[in-house]
Amino acid sequence: MLATTGEPMTPGQVQETLGTNLAYTTVMTVLARLCEKGVVLRERAGRAFAYTAVVDEAEVTARRMRRLLDSRDDRAAVLSRFVGALSADDEKVLVDLLDRAERPDQS
Repeated sequence: MLATTGEPMTPGQVQETLGTNLAYTTVMTVLARLCEKGVVLRERAGRAFAYTAVVDEAEVTARRMRRLLDSRDDRAAVLSRFVGALSADDEKVLVDLLDRAERPDQS
């Protein structure tokens, strides 16, 4: 439902839209957990938060990877092991992406 609205929604708006007997606190808890997992984004909307769906699966996965990386003390070791486990094709894609990120836009 968040993905179809295209606009951020507060837990109260989500609860109302669902039209079920879910408690407000249940809706709030579910949205907070989805935010922790990187499936939705939240922004302050007055005293509450408004939530927006992240509809791109690649973005969800990237957020999870970032969260895992941020949770470790030795980032270099984690990145080293990650790169070491890549297939040759995936490693080439990563090198190409890093090269593109370092070059200024030439269009």
